[in-house]
Amino acid sequence: MLQAPTLVQGFRGLIYDNKTESMKTINLLQRMNIYQEVFLSILYRVLPIQKYLEPVYFYIYTLFGLQAIYVTALYITSWLLSGTWLSGLLAAFWYVTNRIDTTRVEFTIPLRENWALPFFAIQIAAITYFLRPNLQPLSERLTLLAIFISTFLFSLTWQFNQFMMLMQALVLFTLDSLDMLPAVKATWLYGIQITSLLLVCIVQFFNSMILGSLLISFNLSVLIARKLQKNLKTGSFLNRLGKLLLHLFMVLCLTLFLNNIIKKILNLKSDEHIFKFLKAKFGLGATRDFDANLYLCEEAFGLLPFNTFGRLSDTLLFYAYIFVLSITVIVALVVAFHKLSDSTNQQSMGKMEKGTVDLKPETAYNLIHTILFGFLALSTMRMKYLWTSHMCVFASFGLCSPEIWELLLKSVRLYKPKRICIMRYSVPILILLYLCYKFWPGMMDELSELREFYDPDTVELMNWINSNTPRKAVFAGSMQLLAGVKLCTGRTLTNHPHYEDSSLRERTRAVYQIYAKRAPEEVHALLRSFGTDYVILEDSICYERRHRRGCRLRDLLDIANGHMMDGPGENDPDLKPADHPRFCEEIKRNLPPYMAHFTRVFQNKTFHVYKLSRNK
Repeated sequence: MLQAPTLVQGFRGLIYDNKTESMKTINLLQRMNIYQEVFLSILYRVLPIQKYLEPVYFYIYTLFGLQAIYVTALYITSWLLSGTWLSGLLAAFWYVTNRIDTTRVEFTIPLRENWALPFFAIQIAAITYFLRPNLQPLSERLTLLAIFISTFLFSLTWQFNQFMMLMQALVLFTLDSLDMLPAVKATWLYGIQITSLLLVCIVQFFNSMILGSLLISFNLSVLIARKLQKNLKTGSFLNRLGKLLLHLFMVLCLTLFLNNIIKKILNLKSDEHIFKFLKAKFGLGATRDFDANLYLCEEAFGLLPFNTFGRLSDTLLFYAYIFVLSITVIVALVVAFHKLSDSTNQQSMGKMEKGTVDLKPETAYNLIHTILFGFLALSTMRMKYLWTSHMCVFASFGLCSPEIWELLLKSVRLYKPKRICIMRYSVPILILLYLCYKFWPGMMDELSELREFYDPDTVELMNWINSNTPRKAVFAGSMQLLAGVKLCTGRTLTNHPHYEDSSLRERTRAVYQIYAKRAPEEVHALLRSFGTDYVILEDSICYERRHRRGCRLRDLLDIANGHMMDGPGENDPDLKPADHPRFCEEIKRNLPPYMAHFTRVFQNKTFHVYKLSRNK
């Protein structure tokens, strides 16, 4: 967008891009979540800052500024829940001192989640305010507008938006079913989620993956089921429990039915790899699917490491979170039981409502939110950033909540109004003093450090490509390396890390045969079918030791191809020895069958580049 003669030409170049994937013209705005970069490029060209600020710094400062908005949104959410600014301050301090576990922005700046999560935090703050009772009509309408805008921007900036919002929809469904949330407000939030996704679908040139999302099917199913079951919240305990189970079953069946119908009509396969991954991850059957195993073997998609809790405990966050969560969960269970019992004892209910914070819809929402996102983080490490940031909010809210301290002091028979005030202010202040004493000097030292990127082998490779290959040359290799090739050299690629496209996944599997046990003529034919001119082999993949046996890339390829894995260890009985040696190893011996199709043109300690012959 910055290099194009005009903005219109730059925009057109994104819609009709034939310089990214070889032999294909793709719409980048449809395939990828890059509207944020488009907006920034327009802003950079319009504002008079070109003489003072390079584009890369404008980009970095924008993202760091967005993180400041993120922390502000967490501050506001905690303040809204507790009624004191001190809670927001503690939440912000905890977020910063636990930044290793709350954000990845300091070492992977352009991640889609770094764009999306600030808008998600704004949305949660707006929902927290929206769920308050007795809002003025104008305040309610303005809050709904804020929820809609933040939901739309969150959905537009991250390809995983639908899965995060599905968890959010489950929170609303749980609270609505238990009558802990006004049904009208839940309906508004369901509608905003659907509308936001449909609007993103339109903006992304009718991206069909969005239409086939479980979120749209689930929300529609909830609204339909609620119309069919109008008397869901009346009757005795057993009667209501039976209705709830029937309601849950109906919503589940309707969701699966609608989702399958939509996917069959639109012939959608974009997200099938995610469901294969989930099926294998939760023990619903082993798989040899290459794409699913590629996710399963990545540490980021594994279980949350136990040492995470040690780091969170060092700042007292984890202890405070468990303390607050334990109390609120117990109270919420009691409240839910009374709601389902449809108790006529108004006096006892009145006492309960006065003594429990979790009867407030906004508190109940944040409670279920933190529980569901906690389960998500425990099962998939990459999603911990959704949980840990909200953990800061929830723990700080509980420590500053008068209702929590009232309930606790009453339970140990030490209740006095003055003691509530003392506890809700003294405990957070003491924790803040502890955090400042223990972590402030280290944070200042970190800010004074200057570091630089050092990878001479990769730099040498990129310089060689720029100097010795045609501008229109097509390169094949690993997804991550090719992303760097595109960024540093502008060359066309066979494949890249955007794994949400089914045809690109098939390409990647074909290109990765360079690390499998395949004949040179087979590999050559596969690569040439994508117009490849050069292929880059990486020793770090060919001789990989980072993963255990069975999770190395070459093992995944062998299993998918039905071949026995290398090295000591067991193989499945139906796997057979390959007819050919491993391509990435054998090509380095310069044997005639390989030299007939591939010529080495570059080599260093890490990379080997081969030029493909054009003969058939």
